[in-house]
Order: sequence, then C-alpha cells, then structure tokens
Amino acid sequence: MPSKKSVWIAGIARGHNGGVCLLKDGEIVFSIEEERLTRQKYDGGPYASMIKILEYTDKLDFLVVAHTQNLEQTAGKVDFSGDDVYTGLARKLGLIKREAYQGGNHPQVIDMSNIHHKLHAACAFYRSGFEDACAVIVDGAGTFITLDIGGVPTTVWETESIYDCNYPDNFKTLYKHIGANGPVMGAWMPEFSSEMYDEDKDQTHELVISENAGIVKAYEAVTEYCGFSFIEAGKTMGLFPYGKADSPAPKIFRHDTMTSQADRHVIVPTYPNGAHVNYNMHTYLTNHGDEENQDVTYLENRRNMAYQIQTESQTEVANLIRKAVAMSGKNKVVISGGYGLNCVANYHYLEELKDEGIEIYVEPVSNDAGTAMGGAMLMHRRLTKSNKRQEQQETLYEGPAYSYTDEEINAVVEKYNATVEDADNTKAVDLLADRKIVTLFQGRSENGPRALGNRTIMYDPSDPNGKDYVNKVKRREYFRPFAGSILEEDVHEWFDLRGMKSSPTMMYAVNCQPGIAEKIPSIIHVDGTCRIQTVNRDQNKHYYDIIKAFKERTGTSIIFNTSFNLGGEPLVETLDDAVRTLRNSDIEYLYLPEYNKLITVNN
Repeated sequence: MPSKKSVWIAGIARGHNGGVCLLKDGEIVFSIEEERLTRQKYDGGPYASMIKILEYTDKLDFLVVAHTQNLEQTAGKVDFSGDDVYTGLARKLGLIKREAYQGGNHPQVIDMSNIHHKLHAACAFYRSGFEDACAVIVDGAGTFITLDIGGVPTTVWETESIYDCNYPDNFKTLYKHIGANGPVMGAWMPEFSSEMYDEDKDQTHELVISENAGIVKAYEAVTEYCGFSFIEAGKTMGLFPYGKADSPAPKIFRHDTMTSQADRHVIVPTYPNGAHVNYNMHTYLTNHGDEENQDVTYLENRRNMAYQIQTESQTEVANLIRKAVAMSGKNKVVISGGYGLNCVANYHYLEELKDEGIEIYVEPVSNDAGTAMGGAMLMHRRLTKSNKRQEQQETLYEGPAYSYTDEEINAVVEKYNATVEDADNTKAVDLLADRKIVTLFQGRSENGPRALGNRTIMYDPSDPNGKDYVNKVKRREYFRPFAGSILEEDVHEWFDLRGMKSSPTMMYAVNCQPGIAEKIPSIIHVDGTCRIQTVNRDQNKHYYDIIKAFKERTGTSIIFNTSFNLGGEPLVETLDDAVRTLRNSDIEYLYLPEYNKLITVNN
C-alpha cells in the first residue's frame, strides 16, 4: 500500500519581525525570524527564510501569507507577470507551481493578511494545550482596512481583540478596539458585522472605534519619549522600576470610555498609526536636562513616565482579560500580540487574577513572527478538520537544525584566528566559577526573542558587579536587566511562581523568595524580580547538566543567562555568527557541549 503523501505548509510573516514557519503534516519542521539569517535587526522581508525551506522540501502544498496589508496593497513586483514579491519568489524557487499563475491569485497562496489578530490568537491557542479558551490580543497595529465613517473613507487598524477559540479552526470575534485615521468621534457598536475582519460574514461583535492611542501605541509613544525606537518597548520595561509611584507624572489612560484609550492631553495620536507624548500640555514632560545630548534615561520625568505606562498598561490588559472571560464564559485565556512579551505584566496577571479562577497561557512568540506559525497552523486545521489537542508548548528549540564536522569547526576557528580544544562541562563551569563570560552554542536555535540555553551567554550570578560588567561587554544600556536559568526541581526554593509549576520559556519576571536576592545580585533587577527560565533534563540535556555541575561546584542552582548577541544585533544563528561575535567583543570563550569543544578568541 503506498504511503500517504505528506502535506507541507509554510507560513510567512511580512513586516517587522518577518519570518517563516514550515509545517509537515501539522508538525513544526522549523520556525525562524528573518533577522537571524540576514543579521539585520527586525528585518521584515522573509526572503532568506523562504529559501531556507528548500533544505527540507522542494515543494509546498500551500504558502500562507500574514501581514497587516493584503498582497494587493503591497508595493513592489518581482517580474512582468505581476506576481507579488512572495508569490513570485516561491514560484521562482519551484516551491509552488509555475503554470498555475494566470495573472490573478495563485491557488496555492493563501492570503490571511486580513485576519492579523486572529493569527496571533491561533498561534497562542494551538500551542496553549487548552481544549478551548478565549484569546486576548494586544498589539500595536493589526489588520488595516478602510471603513465608511460618516460618509468618509477612513483607515482603521486593530489594536485590541478578544476571540472565542475552539477546535478545529473556530475563532469567533467577540470584541475589537480599532484605531482610526481621524479625526473621528469615538463610537461604540455592540453588534458590529465581522465581515471586514473575518471570513464569517454572519458574525457580529462589540466594536469600539477611537482616534485615541490604544495600549501598545501609548507604550510605544513613551518608549520614544525615553529615547528609544518605538519597537524597543522592552527597554522601557527595563527602565520602569527606576520610576516612582507617587511622581508628578500625568496619568496616561482615560477611564470614562468603553475601552483602553490614552488621554489625548498626554499621548497625541499621529497618523496613520503612531503616537507621541504631548510635551506642550504638561511642563513636567519637558526635558529638564542641562545638556542637549545627555542620556535622557537618567532624567526623573522619563523614568516616571516609564513607570506610569508599565503599571497603567498592565492594569488595562488585566481588565481586558476579565472582559474576555465575561464575554466568552471561559476561564482559560491565551495572550498574544506584541504586548505578550511584557514579562513584568505577565507576572502581574498571575497576582491580580489569582483569586478569580482564571488560567493564563502567554504565547512566547507573541511578536509578528508568531503570525507565520498561526497562519500555517490554522491552514492545517482547515484542511484536516482535526480536533486533536496539541500539548502545551514547553520548549522553543524550533530553529533550523545544524551539525558541524571537525573540519567545519576548525575552518571557522581558523577564519577568526581563534583556538579550539577538547573540553567538557567541568572546564566550562571552572571558567564560570572564575567569573569568566562563557557563551553557549548548541542544537537548534530558539524560536522567538528569548535565549533559552542554545544561543546563550552565561556568567556567575553571584557577582555583585555582574550586571554592569556584562551590560558593558554586550554594549547595552546600564538599566537593562538579565535573566536566570534554574534547575526546575529547585525553582520554588528560590522564586515565587505564584502557582505555576515551572517557567520554561522565560515569559515572567518573578519575585525572589526571602533571602535569595543577595545570593544572585547580578540577575536581580532593581524591583527585586528576575526573568526566569526553568530547565529540566528532558527539555535541554546539555544546559541542564551545565547548571547542575555549576550547583555542585558553587551551591547555586541558577546560572546568569542573557541572549547571545551584542547590543542592536539579532541573536546568533550559526557557528560562524557565534565566533564572529566573540571576535567583535571582549568575550573570549565559546562552549560547544555537543562536540565537547571550547573555542577561545584572544581579544
């Protein structure tokens, strides 16, 4: 009997954080962000990622495209056939049929760009392990559409959404807050047709339209106010504990509306979908500095506004979670969209909602790269109509597979004028105990922005000067915190997980148990929290063994962990990337536990 033909589906995310997810019969073959391959931070065009597909299959059954604009709205053509750039590339690579394209839509290319938030929800739901759930999506700007508002064609975009999620492929829209390219009057429509946002034209949902900034756009405005790019909200999250709760900083969100809207006196929307802090309305918000080129993160008003946006926004999202539970009747909630990466807020929900019986799963790949996974997974379920529940996602080692011969390792070593020697965990731990920075490279790269032991920089967490030292070496801002990786069996002795058994994907900034902070000062932030990853041997054998050996040597069950990159660069992907990073920094050591080798770069 002939074997069943496998079904290959690739999802691609266009825009910032572009990337590709490849499925074979519903299982992830690899998932990667474009920046890992091109070495360009936030690279949005997944061309190199699409070419990577050829290492696993030369034919796709379907190519699912995710973005905030549909293919027809995307400028740029590949050739005179009129292909959009991604259909054209897929045809040229032979991944989809050449002859099927007749100057219109390609039958193998599924454009899901009009359901951006639903793809976030699909990714989170399928990976949550829940049988059914509701989804809360908090994002900067999802799908862009044009609505007729008072007879005027008006561009609007998704900011927050709630869905009722059910197997195999049912994601019913319950609520949407959309931003408007105004000016428009705010509007609330309890029974708005979903046709614009959903394939199910007979659905209705609650809709709020506002020209005021939503949660993420307000966060981005404060991020720029603090001196960063709008896409670097994680830096604002790191700065917020330096602010004060009782400062003169103005409150950011209004509470006289149907949804989370920033006060226009504080956050002014800019069109089509940006926002900025309103300096003119509040003298407190002006510079207050003496030098034009000073680091504004030292200024009181910047720190206090970072505090305001963090604490207020997480309260707004907690209320959205409550709204989702009330609207769906379900107490299981999945969270995604860009705000899902806010590990401070994620921990806040655990405390805020602990007595309300609400169970939360936060998708680790909450940025737009996650829509590539969501699109591919949704397409798979639509084809198969399978109700089989996926197990909860506990590891993120989903990047492409790499293996190196001794000859290939030696070639990279020679290229960067390094040395290599045979070494085991004992050597790596000896270096760590001697307060040397040791980088770790093994296996498949981590999917998403967190380093989880395969592309990781390690250090001794007990060094009281470790935070300043490693930030300097990595060329990061002084206030940026670090994470820790801990043996799963010891985590509750060290940290308060607020009812969670483990935290394998580093999505929470958790409180220490009494007396712990002084033992590991280099990874404890100024608010007393630590971004934590729990590790067991089934998840990552080599990393677990290193941490255990470090415990046996020092008595400490936790290792200082930060992403293997330098400031402003993507995480390393290949061995060449890894050794080159050492050559361009003051880091000397790279440990390859799969090969029992230690590479040294004498800088």
